[in-house]
Amino acid sequence: MRAALVGIDFGAGDFTASVEELSLLARSAGAEPITTITARRSSPDAAYFVGSGKADEIGQACLAEKIEIVIFNHALSPAQQRNLEKRLNLRVLDRTSLILDIFAQRARSAEGKLQVELAQLNHMATRLVGGWTHLERQKGGIGLRGPGETQLETDRRLITQRVKLLRERLRRVARSRATQNRARRRAAVRTVALVGYTNAGKSTLFNRLTAAKVYAANQLFATLDTTLRRVHVQGAENIVLSDTVGFIRDLPHDLVAAFRATLAEAADADLLLHVIDASAPNRDEQIDAVDALIDEIGAGEVPQIRIYNKSDLAATAAGVERDPCGTISSVRVSAVTGAGIAELRAALAERFPASPLPVSEPTDTPARSGF
Repeated sequence: MRAALVGIDFGAGDFTASVEELSLLARSAGAEPITTITARRSSPDAAYFVGSGKADEIGQACLAEKIEIVIFNHALSPAQQRNLEKRLNLRVLDRTSLILDIFAQRARSAEGKLQVELAQLNHMATRLVGGWTHLERQKGGIGLRGPGETQLETDRRLITQRVKLLRERLRRVARSRATQNRARRRAAVRTVALVGYTNAGKSTLFNRLTAAKVYAANQLFATLDTTLRRVHVQGAENIVLSDTVGFIRDLPHDLVAAFRATLAEAADADLLLHVIDASAPNRDEQIDAVDALIDEIGAGEVPQIRIYNKSDLAATAAGVERDPCGTISSVRVSAVTGAGIAELRAALAERFPASPLPVSEPTDTPARSGF
C-alpha cells in the first residue's frame, strides 16, 4: 500500500529521528512510504491539524504519487481525522492507529489478542460518528422511523458490552499472573525483566542468555507476548528472565492500559535490565521515553541495570560501569556477537548471590579403645 507520511515540527525533540521512526512503523505495518511531507508550526490547527493550505498541498502530492493512505506522525482528534479524510478523499491514519494496527498483526497468544482488541475498541469508541443517518429516529416519516435506537447508539452499546467482557477476561489473567508470581517468590526464585525501546535487541539478548528461540527480528514490535525462561547463572540464586513488549515514545495510553497485565511482569520484578540500543543516534530520547513508561506502569522503584546493547555497531568495548557506591549500574554488550555476556552474567551473580551451603561441624566422638 503506497503511503504518504506527514510530520509537523513543533520545535520539540529530534524531529528527523521521529520521522524516520514513523517510516519504520509504516513499513512494519505493511505500507510502502512513497513521499514524506513536513512542515513547521507553533501549534496544531483545530480543523486539519496542518492547516487548510497544507492539507491541499498534501492532497496534490498524493494525487501525483497515486497515494492510497496518509499517515500522520501525531495523534489526531476524531474531528481532525474526519476532516482530513473528506478533504483528501483518502484514508488517514494517525500514529496511535498505526501502532494499534501493528500490534493487531503481531499478537499471537490469546492474551495478546485480548489486549490488542481492548485497546482498539477503546480507541474506536471515541471515533464513532453518525454516519448511519438512514437509521436515525430523528428523520421520522413512513419507513424512516428507525429500529428504536440509532445505529450509532447500537454500535456504542455493543462496544461497551465487548469492552466489559474483555476487561473481565484480562482481570482473570492478571489474577493468574499474580498467583504465579507469589509461587515464584515462595520458591525463592528471582524475577528479572527485560525492558527497553522497541528494536533495542531485547529478544536477541533473551535468546543469548537463556538459549531460547524467541522470535527476534530487526523490526519494530517483533515481540508482543511475554516469555519467561529460567536462566542459569553460576553462583547466583534461581533466576527467571522475562522478555516484554518494547516501548516507544508516545505509546498510546489505551495500549498501555490494555497491556497492564503483561507489563505487570516488569512492575513485579526484582530487577529490570533496561536494554538500550547503544548505536541509536537518539539514544538519550529513547532512554527518557522508556523511563517515563516504567514510571507509568508502577515500576519506577524497581532496581535497574542499564544494558548498552549493540556495542559492536557502536564501536565500544564490552565491560561494566559502577556507581559511586560500587554497585554495577550498566553493562556494555553485544547480544549478536556475545561480547559482554559473561560480564552481564557476573553482574546478575553479584546482584543475587547464591546462599552458601551450610557446613556441618565435625562432632567430637571419643576414640574407641583398641581393647
